[in-house]
Amino acid sequence: MRSLYKHSLIIFLLFANAFCYAQQPQTYCNPLNLDYTYMIYNANDGISYRSGADPAVVRFKGEYYLFVTRSMGYWHSTDLTNWNFITPEKWYFQGSNAPAAHNYKDSVLYVMGDPSGTMSVLYTDNPKKGDWKATPALLFDLQDPALFIDDDEKAYVYWGSSNVFPIRAKTVDKNKNFKPSIQTDTLFGLNALQHGWERFGEDNEGEISGYIEGAWMTKYKDSYYLQYAAPGTEFNVYGDGAYTSKSPLGPFTYMANNPFSFKPGGFINGAGHGSTVDDIEGKYWHFSTMAVSVNVNWERRISLFPTYFDADGLLYSDSYFGDYPYYAPNAKEKAGEFTGWMLLSYNKKVETSSAVAAYTGNLLTDENIKTFWLAENTDASQWVEIDLEKVSSIYALQINFHDYQSNLYGRIPNLMHQYVIKGSLNGKDWFMLVDKSANTKDVPNDYVQLEQAKEARYIRYEHLKVPTPHLAISDIRIFGRGNGKVPKAVKKFTVKRQADERNADITWEHDPKANGYNILWGIAPDKLYSSWLIYGKDKLDLRSLTKGQSYYFAIESFNENGISTRSEILKID
Repeated sequence: MRSLYKHSLIIFLLFANAFCYAQQPQTYCNPLNLDYTYMIYNANDGISYRSGADPAVVRFKGEYYLFVTRSMGYWHSTDLTNWNFITPEKWYFQGSNAPAAHNYKDSVLYVMGDPSGTMSVLYTDNPKKGDWKATPALLFDLQDPALFIDDDEKAYVYWGSSNVFPIRAKTVDKNKNFKPSIQTDTLFGLNALQHGWERFGEDNEGEISGYIEGAWMTKYKDSYYLQYAAPGTEFNVYGDGAYTSKSPLGPFTYMANNPFSFKPGGFINGAGHGSTVDDIEGKYWHFSTMAVSVNVNWERRISLFPTYFDADGLLYSDSYFGDYPYYAPNAKEKAGEFTGWMLLSYNKKVETSSAVAAYTGNLLTDENIKTFWLAENTDASQWVEIDLEKVSSIYALQINFHDYQSNLYGRIPNLMHQYVIKGSLNGKDWFMLVDKSANTKDVPNDYVQLEQAKEARYIRYEHLKVPTPHLAISDIRIFGRGNGKVPKAVKKFTVKRQADERNADITWEHDPKANGYNILWGIAPDKLYSSWLIYGKDKLDLRSLTKGQSYYFAIESFNENGISTRSEILKID
């Protein structure tokens, strides 16, 4: 009897562990799969689009809260990986732009951005319930505010969102309802003539200064890191930089490795206007804003990057393969590491049940979130088949649904996506990989880690339900390991700085066995913190450098089988 009980207990524990593993994935993939709120760009035009932007994340009593522009509430997580939406009991959040949030003792504090009005500091000791209370409206005209209370109990508010005005600050008296000081401290603005990444436009192609916005303060040891975003939220080069100081009000010094959060290449771009939070294990993470910008410029998503302080006190985020699977914060000692799972689906042959006009199936594997496949209808007759060309080990998949003329607005209950994904070795006999036929959640950027890797050559998406009037998918991304050879080291790698030192011409010899390349650079051979992932090209016009700063460059190639050895490091002055 005891033996039977013990055997049953072991089976139960094994089942429980497998269930927990399935429910609590140990990896994640950008953009984050949140149930983003629908927006209205213009009341007259009535353009419908989803967006999540300007994330302010705080840790409170060992758990986490994520506040996002105009989301009609906020998200809660116990592990920085799985998020659930909270509709507050007391409502102050309508129309809140680029909010500020701060953990102060037994309360979460919140300030919404408003460039043309007065505002209160909101507070609650129970953010799960959302019974927010408000101080008198003493703050005013703050766009993109950041609230910071130092270890000595002194409090500050920072703000700025302008192509004219700099980041500014005031002290606030938290004992007097956060009454602001009369004095305003001007801290720093953009210097696009010196810092190439601060120039306006896609690829920093413009010569004018962009917008400075999104202040966020992080204290690490005895230094203050005042973070800011530039040059514009819709651009691939949207990133975050930082100035450092030994005082909350400066003087501040430009951090030499800026931008510290940067993701200009790959499937989805942008890594700006974010917040830096430490988890309960003492590791740091940077949440930031990524661009979709198809329906309107402000169509955006949230990203998460592991973040570090090096031995010299430089802050940097790891965006290397920044939209591939990474080990999640809940993965303990592996948290923040790249899984090494490669993209198996890039430019692979696609067949579909139907397609409308130019929105064809080949756009499902082009690694571009701005393009999408559009089906003729949304019924269960719709399907997609992808031929990976060779049998590969499948570890994870990401389905990125697109909003095509969705005609949805605001926070809508009971939205859900339902589908199944099957695999096959021969294109005839199919087995289940992902079963979301009974899913009741809204999963616009659904990332699924398989419980165990599966061998397959063919992948089949079978549609069941979307909450939108059209079935549109930007990409079906399949991650794992191919069974072929990795590409060889890149040849003929050259970096030539232009007369304008903010720019560099980078070239290399194209390898037909490579899917893409990573250009890596930094201010020292052991500080190659920035990277640009490029598919199918053999040159890059980099316009993100700082005048007078020496840089070090390297390159590597990759395909579905893995990553080549990295080139020798080149120095440019």
